[in-house]
This record gives sequence, structure tokens and C-alpha cells, in this order.
Amino acid sequence: MRENTEGLYTGGGGFLRKGTAQEVAIQESINTRHGVERCVRYAFDYCRRRNQRKKLTLCGKTNVLTYASDLWERVFRQVAAEYPDVTTDYGHVDAVSMWMIKNPEWFDVIVTDNLFGDIISDIGAIIQGGLGIAAGGNINPQGVSMFEPMGGSAPKYTGQNVINPLACIGAAAMMLHHLGQPAAAARIEAAVKKVVAQDIRSLASGKMGKSTTQVGDLVAGYIAADG
Repeated sequence: MRENTEGLYTGGGGFLRKGTAQEVAIQESINTRHGVERCVRYAFDYCRRRNQRKKLTLCGKTNVLTYASDLWERVFRQVAAEYPDVTTDYGHVDAVSMWMIKNPEWFDVIVTDNLFGDIISDIGAIIQGGLGIAAGGNINPQGVSMFEPMGGSAPKYTGQNVINPLACIGAAAMMLHHLGQPAAAARIEAAVKKVVAQDIRSLASGKMGKSTTQVGDLVAGYIAADG
């Protein structure tokens, strides 16, 4: 769970004496209690709904970011008191990055700020096979949300029919979960698992042994057969 509206991505900061030998560049991380609590509370709710290990990890850098990470940690601890059924822990972003690669099974749900979420989401993608399989969602807890492949677009492959469509299809499954249609989402997920296990050589674009269209048709076929 990545906070996606604040942090270092707000564009706060500026230059002093730009282009000179005395240049100074300042980039400000903006963290509001409202934005942090909204993200943290959603992560606790999701962890509870997920109903697996019910373990939520806060990823930060409290030993260096003594203001921003301090706010995140205080909000995290305060909200945690309302969720006694969810186990909590904390990890510095460098340690979390290492453990995601070495022992990904240690984690259930991770919540973090905008920059750290941007970084560790790519680690999460590669340990499941790459950006071609990684689905993502931009969640608005009070309104319309958007779901998409986590890696975005790949213009260099335009028109070649070689892109792995499974991340996009997985994003549709995430959307159905979000819309309260878990059975439909489960059918899509089951079909994707069959394709990965039985029908393609690799998750990398151009190396699947199938075209984009063929992989999509395989998923559709498994869903139809399941119905």
C-alpha cells in the first residue's frame, strides 16, 4: 500500500543559483496527517479483509527521516490500537528491500510512503516474474479508483503483438475485487494461473512463445470453460 499523492512527488522545492558552481537543489517531502492516516487506515482495513496472516508492516526510514517517518510511525501506532486482530511490525526501507528479495514470505501487507512505495513495488513485481505480471490499483477510498498494469505502457513494443497482457488482465481482477465481485475476480485469477503454469515459456515480452492476442484468448478460454 503506497501513499500516492504526497511525499517527494508533490513537486515542492527549488533551485538556488542554478547552473553555477554554487548551485543548491532542494526537494521537499510533504506529508500531511490526513494523507498518511488515510493510507494507513486503508492498509489496516485491507489487511483485515485479506484475512490471511493479518500482518501489516510499516516501511520507513525513522533513523534518517526524523520528521516525515516520525509522523508515519506515530499515525501507524495510533491507528493500530483500533485493529487488535492485526499484527504490526516496522522495517527500514533498505532492510525491507533486502528481505523482500531474500524472504518475501515474511510479509503479508506493507504500507509506506510515495517514494519508498515506488521503489519496493518494482521489487514486488520482479519476484513474481516481472512487470508483465504485476497488476496495480490507484485506490480512492471515497470515490472512483483506477486499475492498470503496474509498469504502465511500453511504447517500443507498439503494434508488435508481443506484450504480456497478464498484468492488465490481473488489474481487471483487482478491480472486480474492489467492486465487491470476488467470485468473478477468482475466475480471472485461476485462468491466469493456468496460462502461466501450462501455456507460456516466459513472462517476458517477446519470450512468451505466444502472442499478446493468443495469451489473452487462452485466459478467456479458461474463464469460459470454468463458467
